Amino acid sequence: MVSELNLYTRRLGKEVFDLGNENTTSVRYFSGKSYVHSLTTEPVRVTNVTFEPSCRNNWHIHHKGGQILLVTGGRGWYQMWGEPAQMLKTGDVVNIPVEVKHWHGAAADSWFAHVAISVPAEDASTEWLEEVTKEYYAKLSTE
Repeated sequence: MVSELNLYTRRLGKEVFDLGNENTTSVRYFSGKSYVHSLTTEPVRVTNVTFEPSCRNNWHIHHKGGQILLVTGGRGWYQMWGEPAQMLKTGDVVNIPVEVKHWHGAAADSWFAHVAISVPAEDASTEWLEEVTKEYYAKLSTE
């Protein structure tokens, strides 16, 4: 953990929140390593999520409740289904509407950290879908 934290600090500068623990709960939905640090769960779930370079999550949909991302470090990508991918940097805010298929993750050459705020809704859930392939992701880095 110390070596990962040192690498994270060198890549992003002074971190806003703790790196947290390696993401083992949703690991099957991520390409590469990610780390999670729960900031609060009540009344709204707020989590610091950190991606190593090239790490990204699968396409997914938030049912009944959306999500807000506050980028706190590094550079990454966000893409809604049918739209071009957007480069994200520190200070960017993404409002992900309910029922929208999307993915997000780190740029190939940068760590990426964001605070994920789950928009509360009764019976909200996340549906995990197909991965963002290496071939597709590699094209983003060169365009």
